Formats: sequence, C-alpha cells, structure tokens
Amino acid sequence: MTPDHRHLDHQHGHTFPAGFVWGAATAAYQIEGSASADGRGPSIWDTFARTPGKVYSGHTGDVACDHYVRYAEDISLMASIGLQAYRFSVSWPRIQPDGAGPVNPRGLDFYDRLTDELLRHGIAPYLTLYHWDLPQALEDLGGWTNRSTAGYFADYAAAVHRRLGDRIAMWSTINEPWCAAFLGYAAGVHAPGRQDPAASFAAAHHLMLAHGMATQALRAGGAERVSLSLNLAPVVPLDPENAAHAEAARLVDGLLNRQFLDVLFRGGYPQDLLPVIDRHAGSEFRHDGDEDVIGERIDALGINYYSPCVVAARPGTPANPAYPGTEGVEFRAPNGPVTAMGWAIEPSALTDLLTRLGRDYPGVPLLVTENGAAFEDKPDLDAGQVADPERTSYLATHIAAAAEAIRLGADLRGYLVWSWLDNFEWAEGYRRRFGLVYVDYWTQRRVLKDSAHWYRGVIERNGLRPEDSSP
Repeated sequence: MTPDHRHLDHQHGHTFPAGFVWGAATAAYQIEGSASADGRGPSIWDTFARTPGKVYSGHTGDVACDHYVRYAEDISLMASIGLQAYRFSVSWPRIQPDGAGPVNPRGLDFYDRLTDELLRHGIAPYLTLYHWDLPQALEDLGGWTNRSTAGYFADYAAAVHRRLGDRIAMWSTINEPWCAAFLGYAAGVHAPGRQDPAASFAAAHHLMLAHGMATQALRAGGAERVSLSLNLAPVVPLDPENAAHAEAARLVDGLLNRQFLDVLFRGGYPQDLLPVIDRHAGSEFRHDGDEDVIGERIDALGINYYSPCVVAARPGTPANPAYPGTEGVEFRAPNGPVTAMGWAIEPSALTDLLTRLGRDYPGVPLLVTENGAAFEDKPDLDAGQVADPERTSYLATHIAAAAEAIRLGADLRGYLVWSWLDNFEWAEGYRRRFGLVYVDYWTQRRVLKDSAHWYRGVIERNGLRPEDSSP
C-alpha cells in the first residue's frame, strides 16, 4: 500500500502511515555467543577476531551478549516496548558448519525457538540469511572470490526456508555486500582481512549473484516477501559547482551505491564504472546471464543509513583502500557533530537518500533496516537507568527525516533501529555501544536505555511529537 501523505502534519509532529512497521535489528555473530555450541563451525569472524591486531583489545564474539541462551529474555524486553518487527540474522556455520553438505538440525532448532518466541509475543520475524559470518571452510576455498560460494549460499537459503518458511514475515538475503566485499577483501579491516582490489570486485559480484540465486531458491520454496539490505549514502562533492569535485563524487557514488543498485534494478553495472572494475579485476568473473539472476524481482529494498560521504578532487591523493580506483579523491572528515564512531550526524541526508531512491529506482518499497548511532552512554546500573540523550536526539531527527521523505513521495514502509542490544561492534570490539538496551558484558544484565523508553512512545503514537524532532 502506498503511504497516505495526508497523515503527515509538520506543525503537530509526524504521524506515519497506517501499517508502518517499527522495529530493531541485530546480527548473529554480534550477539549470539555460544560460538562452538550445538555443532556450530567456525566463521571468518572467529578467525579474524583471533588474529592479533585486527579487533580492538583482542575482543571476540565467543560470548557476546549470550543471546543464544538468553533469547527469551531479550524478546520479552522487545515486547515490553511494543516492538513490531525484529530483524535478526542466521549464522550460516550453525546450519552448515562447513558451508555445504548436510544441515545441522541443532542449529536450525535455535532459530525455530527464536521465531516461535517472537510470534508468541506478536513480533514479526525479519530474517537475514547473511550478515558477514561466512563459514571459514568456504573462505579456505576462496570465499566470495569463488563463484561456487554463491551456489552454496542458495542451497543454504533453501535449507533455512524449508524449516522456517511458514513463519517468516520478511526474508533478506545479504546484508551490506559493499562492506563484505570492500572492507573484507580490499581494505582488510573486516573479515577475512584481505587487501586485494581485484578480489573485492569479484567478491562484490558473487555476493550479488548469491542474492539472486537465493532469491530464486526462496521463491521456488514459496517465499512471498524477499529483500536485501544495502549500506547506501549520499555522496556529496565538496563544491557542487566544481566539475572535478562533482566527477569525484560520481565515481564514489558508483562504487558505493550504483554498483549495487544499477545491477539490481537496471539490468547491469553503470557504464562509467565498468572501466574501473575492469582495470582492477578484469571481467572474467562476470558471466553471461548473471545480471538477469541478480535482477530477480524483490519485494522491498532495505536501506542501512548512518552518514553521508563528502569528497573532493585532490590530485596526488592515494586511493582509499576501501574504494579501489579513487586515486586523486579526498574523503573529507566531518566538520559538524559526530557519533562516537566519528560519523557525521546528518539527518537530512537520509531524506535525500530515500527520495533519490524513489526517483531513480521507482516501484520498489523501501525499508530502513538499519539506522542508529554509538555514543558514550551514562549507565546508573544501581538505579536501573542508562541516560543516552544523544541517541534519542539522533533517532528522533532521523525518524523526522524519514517522515519528510514520505511527504516528498518516498514509498517507505518501515524503520528499524540499529541496534536492539549493545554488542560486538566488529573491528571495534565491545567499546562502541549502539544498543537501545545496555548490556553489562560481565554479568549479561540488560537495562533498557532512556532511548528505548522514548522509542516505546514513538511506536505507540506511530510517530513523533513536535518536540521530538527538534535537533
């Protein structure tokens, strides 16, 4: 259903369309722990986290938030604030420890229990099949640079659907293929830690091919709602009137956004980007018919938004390791307020992104599947309170930005906060907290932050009060 724009009233706050979905999101390796329980095999993040110098202070996901054991408590907390949808990911090495072959029923049993517990509390399960925890056995065979991995992923998708297909409200195939490919295979700052531009472009293609093949497998099994989530951001030239700056922004936009959006919705890679890809990686990994598979119809596009990207043309600047081909492009540091991650706080960029998607890639419903921020929270655990006013402000202004995008015509159907729980923040370990729920990692005690109590009101009202969206 297209949102009814008449529900939006800026003088009296922002009320969202009927049926708008409010939720939160997590990922398996970041919260589950129980890294070797019930037959789970090692993932690339188990290996990466044990590599000296790769993760802050040597932190690992071995215990994380102990969600594998405490999932019922976590879901009860979700219900206490009225969460309508919960986006979680399935750990591929729990289902197939070697990435292929026989399915481990004990791994699927956990997601069975999790799904049923969500439904018992009236929370819609939004399942993501891949949030970066590739089985190490497949990485040993080349990982996402190996075309066969896409086929193994489709088999895994079918296996999960056979068990859970009757209860999942939304299937998502891949989370943030740009991060998995370019942070993992080019910059080396995420698992598997490789620094090979050619490998990164091949990995990006095979991740998208895996999405398409998994979508086909899910459809064959009867799945009605299939999506994927891309990390997208407006790429802004330092001076839009400067042709060189504008060209630098177009290049980075191609690498970050259009590389994935065009092949999904326009039948092929951007023509201006193909010379960059071919120069670094050749074209052998792209086979005839791949674009048709990748372009399989999806029912929603998930958008993970955190901050915009500002660039300038600066001759002599070396390429950013995460963006092969960006020699001569300077990635500008934020000059305004930032989160604890150092990311710029720019709510209006979310409006720009959503409206751009509706304009350039029309006809696909949109979901904000991740939006949130890390800040230095102020816990008073004796009082059972965690003050996080910066997070509440961040969420309020970004939700207002989403409302503005709807007013301007974006077909946005839901908003999911990242993250439900404080958790293992990848290479940052446990020192960065994104959660609506504070986790004391020593005791595993959970405390709803002030932002969670505030979010309860947003869900109850289906929107914001006038005072909520003031910066």
